[in-house]
Formats: sequence, structure tokens, C-alpha cells
Amino acid sequence: MLKNTVLYLFCLAFLTGAAQSRQRNFIQREVGFFGGGSYYLGDINPRIHFLASKPAAGIFFRYENNYRYAFRFGFNYGSVSGSDTQSGEDDQMERNLSFKSQIFELSSVAEFNFFDYRIGHDKYRFTMFLFAGLGCFYFNPKADLGNGYEALRNYKTEAQAKKYSRVQVNIPFGLGFKWNIGSKCGLGIEWGPRRTFTDYLDDVSGTYPAVLSDQSNFTDRTINNSARPGSMRGNPSTRDWYFYYGINLSIKLREFHKQCHTSGM
Repeated sequence: MLKNTVLYLFCLAFLTGAAQSRQRNFIQREVGFFGGGSYYLGDINPRIHFLASKPAAGIFFRYENNYRYAFRFGFNYGSVSGSDTQSGEDDQMERNLSFKSQIFELSSVAEFNFFDYRIGHDKYRFTMFLFAGLGCFYFNPKADLGNGYEALRNYKTEAQAKKYSRVQVNIPFGLGFKWNIGSKCGLGIEWGPRRTFTDYLDDVSGTYPAVLSDQSNFTDRTINNSARPGSMRGNPSTRDWYFYYGINLSIKLREFHKQCHTSGM
């Protein structure tokens, strides 16, 4: 349902943009600050949005040369966590896994405004927008078994042939709303999923090792150590997601060029 809705919105944005018969060009640059929350969906939390949300923050630079389009480059920091004890599902309660991880993200996205928008312009004061692009992020899932948090990657908890990379590529996209609050500033709210290409954001993906006795107790955390060697520990057919949501404040920088209208457009 979520994927179909987002796909529909992006198709609508493309068709709306293609139908524009008047292009108003200018150059505007902004710096901004983001504050909000972050959370994740994966093997430990497969479906409940906003569960275990943690504070998140970021900075960004936005470049605009059209009332409908903009490009944004940013850095975000957040953290994600999950615990089987919060699931309410008997099999997950028995599995008893948990984790937490910081997320450091760099991203570059294109924005599309549904309505003409420009900070400082009395006529074009607000718009809904969509964004999509490419990013990379650093993560490092950890768990605490009573002696402080330790990095799970070091233990190869599913007997991986090699340690998974803590730096991964993602596809950030989402939607939001922004509006002017003066001649120099704008406010926005947004929600942005991150489609990752790793299933180890939570250090859970495949099966229990064939020989549990040779593994750290970070591998089998089931109640009464009831895991069976080779049985499913996670769902390897899916990939993990994480999300940012919150408010951003944009500050317009000094303009180099005045607005101009393309001839005959």
C-alpha cells in the first residue's frame, strides 16, 4: 500500500512537471537545519511505523533555479533500535533479539514542488513537495548482554563468510510540505523512507549457525537457549529500511541573479 501510494505520487509529479508551459528561472541558495526523529523496519520490527523512534538532526544545502524544482545535499544523524520483547508475537518473544545503531547519512536528492514556491515571494508562499535521490550511510548494530553494548558485526552472529560492510548505499525519497515564514526563511515538514540494500541493519537476516556451541552467546539469545542449529533467525528475502521525519528550517542566502522569464515559455 505504501509503495503504491508513493509510486502514484511520483508519477503524478512527473506528469504535472511535464505539463508546465511556463518556466520561471532564477538562482536561489539556502542553508537549512533539520530536527525530528528516526526509526527502522526490518526483521525485529517488520511493520509498525514510528515504533522506538529516536531523536534525529541534520544540515543541508538547497539549490533552486526554478519555482518547481530544487536540488538538496545534506547530512543527517539519527539512531534506530528494535527489540523482540516489544513485538507482542510469541515467536519473536522467544527469539529475544534486540539491537541499537547510530546512523550517519550523506544524501543528494531532487525535489519537485506541486505548486510554484520561492522563499520571500508573497505570491508563492507554500507547496507540497516530493523528493528522491541517492545516499550513503554508516551503521553499526550493537547489543548489550549485561556487560555493556558490543558491536554485533564482530561476532558474525549468523556465521557469515565475512563481515558485512558498515557503509552502504541507500535510496532516500519521501514527501513533505513547506511554506514561507518571512522574506529570508522557510519552514518544512517531511517524512522520508530510506530503501537500503542490506539486511543487517539490525544484524538479523538468515539462519542460526550449524554449530551453536562454537558461537558467541550474541548469536543465540532465545529464551532458555532454545534455538535449533540451521533454523531461521530472520527473513533473508527482505531488506531493512530506516526513516527520518521532522521539521526543517531554511535560510535564504544572498542572491546572485534576479528572476528572469524564458522567452516564449
